[in-house]
Amino acid sequence: MSDLKLRPEISFAETFLCSAFAACFAELCTIPLDTAKVRLQLQKKTASGDGVSVSKYRGLMGTVVTIAREEGLWALWNGVIAGLHRQCIYGGLRIGLYDPVKTILVGGDFVGDIPLYQKIFAALLTGAIAIVVANPTDLVKVRLQAEGKLPSGVPRRYYGALDAYCTIVRQEGLGALWTGLGPNIARNAIVNAAELASYDQVKETILKIPGFTDNIFTHILAGLGAGLFAVCIGSPIDVVKSRMMGDSAYKNTVDCFIKTLKYEGFLAFYKGFLPNFSRLGSWNVIMFLTLEQAKKVFIREVYFD
Repeated sequence: MSDLKLRPEISFAETFLCSAFAACFAELCTIPLDTAKVRLQLQKKTASGDGVSVSKYRGLMGTVVTIAREEGLWALWNGVIAGLHRQCIYGGLRIGLYDPVKTILVGGDFVGDIPLYQKIFAALLTGAIAIVVANPTDLVKVRLQAEGKLPSGVPRRYYGALDAYCTIVRQEGLGALWTGLGPNIARNAIVNAAELASYDQVKETILKIPGFTDNIFTHILAGLGAGLFAVCIGSPIDVVKSRMMGDSAYKNTVDCFIKTLKYEGFLAFYKGFLPNFSRLGSWNVIMFLTLEQAKKVFIREVYFD
């Protein structure tokens, strides 16, 4: 027994449960910022009476206040049910599969720090796999968030998440639930790699600094780093994804990209950057803090040679 070592162990099912719970909790806390981000990304300038282009939504707080004033406070939580559906499936799979996929890539007998490129590759794979399953929930969430205040007498397209699923299938066909899958796979694979691999790497680096331990402060720093990497890398794809899902004017991903670049310029791909970072930064901090604490309930030490 004296020659044996201890290592922490947690099953895939337990990790999936912890990840789904942490992702759903973070979604509940931050979806108003996500709603503001989606509105900013979908926004197109309109001409005023004197011919000057104006924007309805301006900045994170301005967008939040405008939505709350015109549509009511609860409008900021539009799409929350679909968002929870998404996080339960997508969040649980992408994080739950991450460690098993890393182990497969490096081999079960690997000892030491896993190379960064292996972490990135593992996160790319798990992000892509998870969003293929969860794309319908993402589509419904974006459509519910995109629908603002309607003129009097104009009926809403959807009356909640379940009605949206049924209406989309009935009017557009089952395949329509996977609208925007191409940019969504690209966006979520890249963002997942930016989040999980950077969180993993930043946390690993911090723990090598004398005086730092695996505590809440370390988790906050690593979570903020993950959020920043994710927004910088994934924002252009995120804008295209939101527009593809929220606006039927685009034929396909390439058409959306070209029209956005042609008519609005490159900076249009970073519309909503600050609310996106505010949302993803806070989302990552809340999610990883919750995940780390939840895993402590299930994790156990096992002996190995």
